[in-house]
Amino acid sequence: MINVIFLILSLFALMGAIGMIMFSNTMHSALSFIVTVMALAGLYALLNASFLFMVQIIIYAGAIITLMLFIIMFLNIREEHAPKEPNKYINMLVVAIVLTPIDYLLFEAFLRMPHIGDFTTKIKNFGDIKMLGDKLFRGWLLPFETISILLLVALIGSIVLARKRERK
Repeated sequence: MINVIFLILSLFALMGAIGMIMFSNTMHSALSFIVTVMALAGLYALLNASFLFMVQIIIYAGAIITLMLFIIMFLNIREEHAPKEPNKYINMLVVAIVLTPIDYLLFEAFLRMPHIGDFTTKIKNFGDIKMLGDKLFRGWLLPFETISILLLVALIGSIVLARKRERK
């Protein structure tokens, strides 16, 4: 049963990603992105990674994609505003043909890996938020704090730039 759910979620993720590339309407492309993100959340749930599942739904599907849709609607982007791509499908076909041998090599390398038959998790409480937080705040505290400072500086910079435009 899990294999069937995996295949269905994988199909949704692939079709959403293909739709994201193929649609010329930005709203349809963003909605395809939502399908891809939700399918990835389902795949995280299959891996028992409950924290990543919740973050994928709350942060990406909830906040980021809502922000993207708001920006698309606010800017009123239409198909005539998009750049003309006369050879779009030919370029996609060429890239697919070029990447097929690389995909084949990766697939063969994956199949030849030792102990590939057992996909069960060996770690107790795999995907638990306590284990993730412990690993994050003990081994990766400095990079975590550096990123938080960088995001704070970016937030302050955007406020300063917005205030300068407001005064002009």
